[in-house]
Amino acid sequence: MYTLPDIKEVTNLSHEKQSQLLDNLFEPCPTLTAILLQTVLATSTPFSSYKQLIETSRTQLLEYLRSSEQESEKTGEIRPEIAKIISAHPRLGGAKKSKKSLQGSQEETEMLAKLNAQYEEAFPGLRYVVFVNGRSRQVIMDNMRQRIARGDIRTERREAFDAMCDIALDRASKLGAKL
Repeated sequence: MYTLPDIKEVTNLSHEKQSQLLDNLFEPCPTLTAILLQTVLATSTPFSSYKQLIETSRTQLLEYLRSSEQESEKTGEIRPEIAKIISAHPRLGGAKKSKKSLQGSQEETEMLAKLNAQYEEAFPGLRYVVFVNGRSRQVIMDNMRQRIARGDIRTERREAFDAMCDIALDRASKLGAKL
């Protein structure tokens, strides 16, 4: 099992160790890692907590998204890195390496797969990302349906980044960080 380094040492770690840390807090994603290494971890000022590190990451990711959306108003295209970051997250209900998954019946598993496909058709290049936090498959599937029906890709991108950071906070806590 991965052990979190002392938070006060994170900014002094090698890029390899920082990348490993980010892979354990977020999903492994070279694009995400590169952005956070250049922005959040480029500081020489130590973080006081993992919460501060993750919330700073959230701020940077949302700013990256905001600036990309502003550029897209001129160019008509969103930065492809946005979709790379979001699609690094595994599909809900799919095969996972971890012990935790959304437990349910075969029928629910099939419906979740269908909803994942509908979501990805509605929002090309994205994956549905949500902080499950003990919620049932039914609650998650209801949320997927609502988000598909809403049809707002800009909101989906923001919600995906927020969910990724919420998941990172949860992972940090489970890895022993005092938030």
